[in-house]
Order: sequence, then structure tokens, then C-alpha cells
Amino acid sequence: MPLVIAPINCELRIIKVLVNEKLKKHLESLGIVVNERLTIISKASGNVICIIKEGRLALDKDIASKILVA
Repeated sequence: MPLVIAPINCELRIIKVLVNEKLKKHLESLGIVVNERLTIISKASGNVICIIKEGRLALDKDIASKILVA
């Protein structure tokens, strides 16, 4: 399921990132890689704030909809 519709306060695992190579490299530098675990702590209008690798990360609706989690 896309990160946009994932439940809050649940540990999730990234299974696929559906973006172009340039954006994918940027997201990887922020810790968003396949099989990494994250937890969503807040959602508003499709925008998502999540905890990944001991840090908080805010993602807009467009990018969050292209990150698939399980």
C-alpha cells in the first residue's frame, strides 16, 4: 500500500520506491531504502511525517504516494 494510506503508529517496511533515479538517490540518502522500517507519526492532507533511522522526516503527498510499504 502507498505510504499515504498506511496506518499511523504502526511499524511498516518499505517494499518499493516508484520514483526517478535522481529522486531515488536523494531519498536513499535520507534513509528511504527497500526493507527499511519506518513509523508514521502524523498525517495531514496526504502529507506524512514519519520516523526512520532515529530521525523524523516530512514527505509531501506526491512522494509519499510513490513509496510502497507493507
